Amino acid sequence: MHLDFGVVARSLPYLWKGFEYTVQLTAIAGLGGLFFGTLLALARLSSLKWLALAAAAYVNLMRSIPLVLVIFWFFFLMPQVFQAITGAERPVQIGAERTAIITFIMFEAAYFCEIMRAGIQSIPKGQVHSAYALGLTYGQAMRKVILPQAFRNMIPVLLTQTIILFQDTSLVYVISATDFVGAASKIAQRDGRLIEMYLFVAAVYFVLCYTLSFMVKRLQKKIAVIR
Repeated sequence: MHLDFGVVARSLPYLWKGFEYTVQLTAIAGLGGLFFGTLLALARLSSLKWLALAAAAYVNLMRSIPLVLVIFWFFFLMPQVFQAITGAERPVQIGAERTAIITFIMFEAAYFCEIMRAGIQSIPKGQVHSAYALGLTYGQAMRKVILPQAFRNMIPVLLTQTIILFQDTSLVYVISATDFVGAASKIAQRDGRLIEMYLFVAAVYFVLCYTLSFMVKRLQKKIAVIR
């Protein structure tokens, strides 16, 4: 079998566009997931029972179903739902890119929630009581005392989850979004070079994820020394 990796060099501009989309989706979903995940974590720790139960139900639901199903449901079913709500003549088109952003934020928020909840609970309760003794409200104590320490403690885990998110973005290929894997797949089918393209994609993912994981481990050791 003759392998021609020249197809990779010839297709680098298109592959780069797909890779840029993958990085952008990872960044948007990571930041959005962290923001809403933090809110969910605070809701789960709330003294309001109904709020804690609602947040727990959402987190358990998202963590119990595959991400690809969430993508499919939103992409194929939500247009029908919006059509029924708005009374439109045709299903409301959401599009692959918006579907990817919304579903990844929804899904990742559940995982970031559990990470942040663990980080908040790792802070000694004495610090909370000290903040109250200084006259801080619950919101001020969380914002100025608890959350900064929780973020610092959870940085390695948050970064590890972001690496997993970077890998999971390849699932948008199933709704024809042109991410890195989608771009490589289209080139592979066009030129009949599936082995070369998928080997190249696998090598890129391996090098990036292994390097980032190694850096996270070193950061974790430094944070442990600081503690």
